Amino acid sequence: MLDTKHTCSDNEGMNKLPLAKRVQILFMLVEGSSTRSISRVVGVSINTVSKMLVDAGRACAAYHDEHVRNVKAARVQCDEIWAFCHAKGNNVPVAKAAPKGAGDVWTWTAIDSDSKMILAYEVGDRTASTAMEFMDDLASRLAHRVQLTTDGHRAYLEAVEGAFGADVDFAQLVKLYGEEPGRGPERKYSPSVCTGTKKRRVEGNPDPNHVSTSHVERQNLTMRMGMRQFTRLTNAFSKKLESHLHALSLYFVHYNFCRVHKTLRMSPAMAAGVTDTLRDMEWLAEMIDATLPKPGPRGSYKKGLAPIIA
Repeated sequence: MLDTKHTCSDNEGMNKLPLAKRVQILFMLVEGSSTRSISRVVGVSINTVSKMLVDAGRACAAYHDEHVRNVKAARVQCDEIWAFCHAKGNNVPVAKAAPKGAGDVWTWTAIDSDSKMILAYEVGDRTASTAMEFMDDLASRLAHRVQLTTDGHRAYLEAVEGAFGADVDFAQLVKLYGEEPGRGPERKYSPSVCTGTKKRRVEGNPDPNHVSTSHVERQNLTMRMGMRQFTRLTNAFSKKLESHLHALSLYFVHYNFCRVHKTLRMSPAMAAGVTDTLRDMEWLAEMIDATLPKPGPRGSYKKGLAPIIA
């Protein structure tokens, strides 16, 4: 007999969850809950949650790629945020059955300072090749020349030049760090103290008053609060790189199109002029369903032959 976790819930397909439960799962995935906690709260199998994350990630990645185009941004900030899959980079050589992509993972993000919309993101390492892919993607989504600000990471220099050439007002904000005197062993869980900043013009004519990475760094905090995979000192990290990518794709579409920014009082996509409609999680769930292959007719059941006993 089927239990409450596996009851057929509607007439569209076998064991398909009702819309309300699918919406609840999606909300919890973008509000900092782990897959196991979602499984316990909603009352479904963890495999159901994992499959829904995969389906959502694929649909959202395609939607972002198609619709976040020709954005009329004026000021863009970029940064990278660290996480890891399966094991931290130093532990991968001794990790048991480490899959491809295990180790340190960096998520590169670009945010429109005015609309707070995430324009582009890239997942990989922190090398120049990933920076080039990230900047090429960002450049393809912008409608015109922008002022671009990054941190002092050297990989940005060649990447920005290759993607934008001279058609950008580019500056770097270099932060200077020092150790706070008198700190105890707890310092390993806290960032170093920022003792100052240095603004450096690289290309074009950037406005010094807008050379800042404050918005994208605040977005890093929002990501850590919204995705359990980014929470430090837990075992909720992604076990596979693909799962990490799916979580990011779902989060960014929800953030851009479904979430009302408290300051703007509209979604970032609406503020950026990408859409004039505030989307909700029901829309997102239905969009995911629309991308799934339709189930075909089931074949007839054939009872196996009884074994012949000599």
